[in-house]
Amino acid sequence: MVLHTTDNGVSWITLNRPEAMNAVTWDQRERVIALLAEASADPAVRAVVLTATGKGFCAGADLRGAPGGGERVPGDVARTIRLGAQRLIAAVLDCEKPVIAAVNGTAAGIGAHLALACDLVLAAESAQFIEVFVRRGLVPDGGGAYLLARLVGPQRAKELMFFGDAVRAVDAERMGLVNRVVPDGELAAVAGEWAQRLATGPTRSIVLAKQLVNASLDGDRTTAFAAEAAAQEINMTTQDAQEGVASFVERRTPKYRGL
Repeated sequence: MVLHTTDNGVSWITLNRPEAMNAVTWDQRERVIALLAEASADPAVRAVVLTATGKGFCAGADLRGAPGGGERVPGDVARTIRLGAQRLIAAVLDCEKPVIAAVNGTAAGIGAHLALACDLVLAAESAQFIEVFVRRGLVPDGGGAYLLARLVGPQRAKELMFFGDAVRAVDAERMGLVNRVVPDGELAAVAGEWAQRLATGPTRSIVLAKQLVNASLDGDRTTAFAAEAAAQEINMTTQDAQEGVASFVERRTPKYRGL
């Protein structure tokens, strides 16, 4: 089950299978993907928080009950990954609103990658991150190598993936996997504060900055500079950019509308 509410411009998406440490099912995955798409298209939504109930953020994928079955043929596994885990991670990366992960507990496997794909990551003190794949003799999926190498560099990414050790929240912060660690009881409040700051900000400029950062990791300087110039051109047509400039000239606090 996935809980969903929208409050003051913030879409709260909450995994709610605490008895299974929020291991994500096929139905949950599709629901999260759909909610992220809805957030992108809804001008009333200006930030997203992704979190969970209970002691676990997401213990990985729960493949029981997934569609399919029968004899496996070559290509089935790759197709399952493309249409499953990779679509979920891409939905976060491509969401046209800033996404905050509020990691309340263990984030393992695809659950770790779901959190790390978010634009900002808050972690409760009791949270931990585990690249659990190697413990099962599996290759990391859901963009794990892509995300980790960019967050912590290739050497550290290999250490995490080769050994599969649990990384405490405080160590994850030191490595650069998360932005901030907060006491367990303050996680929701801090996530709400961060989300409200984003929801009252210039939404289009924030999202264009998100896209620039994500794209910069895959291209060369010439491509990055061209994308930056194009983003500036697009952004200067928005009402928020005009409001930002006008408020500066008029020496007042800007009032952004996300338009």
